[in-house]
Amino acid sequence: MITRRMLLAGTGALALTARATFAAAPRGQATAPDLFVGTGGHGHTYPGATLPFGMVQLSPDTDVERWDACSGYHRTDTSIIGFSHTHLSGTGIGDMLDVLVVPTRGPVQLTPGTLEDPGAGYRQRFSDEHAEPGYYRVALETGVRAELTVTERTGIQRHVFPRGAGHVLIDMSHLILDESDRGVLIDEASLAIDDSGTLTGSRRVFRWAKGRRIHFAMQVSRKPDRIIFYGDGDVAQADGARGVAGKRVKAVLHYDDAGAAPIVIRTGISGVDVAGARANLAAEARHWDFDRYHAQAAKRWAPALDAVTVEGGTPAQRTIMASALYHAQLAPTLFSDVDGRYLGLDKQVHRLSGKERAYSTYSMWDTYRALHPLLTLIEPKRTAELVGDLIRQTQQSRYGPPVWPLQGIETGCMIGWHSVSVMAEARAKGVRADYAAAWPNVRRRSFDFTMPDLDNSLGIEPYDTIGYVPADKVFEGVSRTLEYAYDDYASAHLADAAGATADAARLRKRSGNWRNVFDSTINFARPKREDGTWIEPYDPVALGHSATWRDYTESNSWQATFLNQHDVYGLIAAMGGDAKFEAKLDGLFTASSVLPKDAPPDISGLVGQYAHGNEPSHHVAYMYAYCGAAWKTQAMVRRLLTEMYKDAPDGIIGNDDCGQMSAWFVLSALGLYPVDPVSANYVLGSPLFDRAEMRVGNGRTLVVEARGNAPDRPYVQSVTWNRKPWTRSWITHADIVRGGRLVFEMSDKPNRNFGRAPADRPPATTGVSR
Repeated sequence: MITRRMLLAGTGALALTARATFAAAPRGQATAPDLFVGTGGHGHTYPGATLPFGMVQLSPDTDVERWDACSGYHRTDTSIIGFSHTHLSGTGIGDMLDVLVVPTRGPVQLTPGTLEDPGAGYRQRFSDEHAEPGYYRVALETGVRAELTVTERTGIQRHVFPRGAGHVLIDMSHLILDESDRGVLIDEASLAIDDSGTLTGSRRVFRWAKGRRIHFAMQVSRKPDRIIFYGDGDVAQADGARGVAGKRVKAVLHYDDAGAAPIVIRTGISGVDVAGARANLAAEARHWDFDRYHAQAAKRWAPALDAVTVEGGTPAQRTIMASALYHAQLAPTLFSDVDGRYLGLDKQVHRLSGKERAYSTYSMWDTYRALHPLLTLIEPKRTAELVGDLIRQTQQSRYGPPVWPLQGIETGCMIGWHSVSVMAEARAKGVRADYAAAWPNVRRRSFDFTMPDLDNSLGIEPYDTIGYVPADKVFEGVSRTLEYAYDDYASAHLADAAGATADAARLRKRSGNWRNVFDSTINFARPKREDGTWIEPYDPVALGHSATWRDYTESNSWQATFLNQHDVYGLIAAMGGDAKFEAKLDGLFTASSVLPKDAPPDISGLVGQYAHGNEPSHHVAYMYAYCGAAWKTQAMVRRLLTEMYKDAPDGIIGNDDCGQMSAWFVLSALGLYPVDPVSANYVLGSPLFDRAEMRVGNGRTLVVEARGNAPDRPYVQSVTWNRKPWTRSWITHADIVRGGRLVFEMSDKPNRNFGRAPADRPPATTGVSR
């Protein structure tokens, strides 16, 4: 049995000898987010301008060829390629970077050069970077001062040149590259100028979202003296050409005196067609006053950043909180045009009515865990929009419930179909939607084994017939079995909504399939052959039973064993009871952190074999509450809050994954977390700040106070809810959204009795064992 002191051992500010106090922030004084948090290390975020959940992400690009530049930007780079209009925040795969704009001077260069030799192309070294929500500014080595801001569907740029000649390059060949890329990545592209001076263009890209189309319409505040178009092979078109078509096309807008006045560029984009881009531009960019656009963007961000306010903690922790809240409101991204049109997963153009909106960039394998639960609290209206959108996408996709949809393309990335969790969670929390409409295609995904397969659903037939995904037949079979089981549990709630009683019962029974890859003789989830025998040799740290055949998805047996969010009490029983379960959790956090040589970089932020840098571990510290040891949850959560996040570019320990890492911090710093989002319950942890307020909709507020809080006082002595004693180690969503005051009394010594009684532990999920 490990001790309290052992749990707290580490490099953070939790050492029991530390007596530093938290510095209170003045009441009412907001802390600004640092948009460069996550742009270094493996965070994969970008610093450019966007609005909450906006379609346009106008940001600088510094690299397109290495994994740590999945967003197109890395803080350690020393040159900027240009500014493109679409970016992914925190993902582990890169795409987008559409419509690159390069304001520069000197001889025209049509290739970017390299990080090592930026002078070989149009890259520019830079200085004086500044970023804030909705705005970015930088000084380029050619003397150009570049500024970026946005509306929802348009990017606005202002470039101030020195006196003399200059030009603006629009490069439609710019995109994320990868050593695994083969074949043609852009199979068609075009640029054209019309009589009004509007430049339009389109391209189809086969990067991650294969066949993704993007269209744009661009206007400039100053008519260029001439425009030169370039086709494939950078061949200049004839003087006076009005456009170009090919695969890798470009245009250069020349100004004989670029510095005579600022050049403002406004660009609308669309996933439907050029007409949609023109309409978006006309509706949202009606003037040339850059500062007005900037002010409007700041105004749009203000209520989003006020959704959670905190007092206490350190200045760094307040910056981390503000930055996490910012990053948690970047995705999903708007995907419908101002006229309501959008491209569905059936490759057809649809039109929405009224205030409905379509969205893209759903990193569901990551975000169902904390990002979507956070949005149900701080963005209830947006949540209703997202759920309605996911229902439509489920109806339209030939694959059923969305997995990782990106701009009208189902990438099928990762395993499972976790959009069912987002929909089932919303239903459990009372979000109104036509859940029954999603059921036919959820049913097909669950039971029709003739459906087209993506990698995410491989092995679903043996999973149904023999109760697990055999590791000798399908890669990542252990993780698939565990995650399919959770999706079955969530899908049963959607079957309930449709009145499909028999199907719901079948799914709930099948959600117990996790047991078939759990070996109770060693208390680990491990790979099993089709014939029912365990694969040997076995090592809980190994990723698979061979060098090329992984049995787990971005995890190993240690981490996957606890990947059971819906039947924790079943897992406790399978391990032999509370004491053995608690000891197994202790073992996870104190095991050697050595990983196999073939471990992916996603497995990061290790405490023992717990990996905070990747999502399968995110709920695990809260599982102590289920065996009556809530004090260990408190100690470990506080340690993770202080060790895994920094107010620095490398301040996110792993990929932010469209806000999931950030959402974990926001919720955990408030003292609560959804181990099982579909249950609509939150397990209590250790609040980081002395006082926090969360806006929860309908004019209501959740106030969280941590009295006696300090770096060495992570333990909860007692809790009150609206001034009444609260002995439970959990609280419901329904309680929180009514608003109220949750008060924690903190100490440097644990209260081992808090939440220890079985009646005070998180409830068992309906229909699943306790």
